[in-house]
Amino acid sequence: MISPLAHIHPSARLAPGVTVEPFTTIAADVEIGEGTWIGPNVTIMNGARIGQFCQVFPGAVVGAVPQDLKFAGEQTTAVIGDHTVIRECVTVNRGTVDRGETRVGSHCLLMAYVHVAHDCIIGNHCILANTVQVAGHVEIGDYAIVGGSSAVHQFVKIGAHAMVSGGSLVRKDVPPYVKAGREPLSYAGANSVGLRRRGFSEEAINLVQQLYRTLFLGGYNTNDALAQIELELPSTPEREVAVSFVRAATRGIIKGPKRGRADGSEAE
Repeated sequence: MISPLAHIHPSARLAPGVTVEPFTTIAADVEIGEGTWIGPNVTIMNGARIGQFCQVFPGAVVGAVPQDLKFAGEQTTAVIGDHTVIRECVTVNRGTVDRGETRVGSHCLLMAYVHVAHDCIIGNHCILANTVQVAGHVEIGDYAIVGGSSAVHQFVKIGAHAMVSGGSLVRKDVPPYVKAGREPLSYAGANSVGLRRRGFSEEAINLVQQLYRTLFLGGYNTNDALAQIELELPSTPEREVAVSFVRAATRGIIKGPKRGRADGSEAE
């Protein structure tokens, strides 16, 4: 159903079964997939590509030009995968010449007031809780969860199946399969509960726990820790994903937890 009170450019490409509620504006260079619901007072701007069976709630803006002074009007896109939910007042900016697109995967949930900046790549099944702010060029892996009111620095990478505590300032890369919390953001254990929910075996979870104990608690520098991991732990998909992520971390990774003194105070 298309409301007569919506403004849709004649060149916009809407698949059968799309619903557009009143007072929504859809620009010319837009594609929306079958069965998607666009709520009232939504703005879908040029370059937006929205998949099938998505939900876009009031006040959201998809495809606005990047907040980047280097942007010169190049034709770029903001791509939203299938079955993704975009809640109230979310903003997803389109890409720049760097990547040409901003991409949010399928089956994601972007809660109210989330901002996804230009050239971000967000995987499938991700959750960004209320008011998460994601700067440009950030990459977030599949099944990652970022807690509410967190801010993610530009060019940071968050690995698959990671969980970041609410209110975090994410300045460094967060490896896959971990929980991260505290200030400054630090390793807070393997995301064992999340991995079990997603069908990882106990053997795989134990390996992840051993791997990160070596990396964050073993007293090694990063290169030595990776060498020790490859020497001591069997080659599994989880090991290879984690080791490759850490080796490719251009901003460096989060640190291990601070160790306390016997009197309960933190060591320097």
